[in-house]
Amino acid sequence: MIRPGHLTAHQTARQLGITLEGVRKLVQRGHLERSGGTPRQPWYAVKDVTALVVKRATTKAA
Repeated sequence: MIRPGHLTAHQTARQLGITLEGVRKLVQRGHLERSGGTPRQPWYAVKDVTALVVKRATTKAA
């Protein structure tokens, strides 16, 4: 069961409008950090995903 305040990889991809591979690339590049789960089913903190959504929206608007 997922802890409150966290998203699955699928939920994270949906929030960011990208694929699961895109989420993995964000982790590899250091733009997003896993905050729990397992290697095959990682979790991401809602606050980190939200900050990334805002950052991406701001970058697109500029």
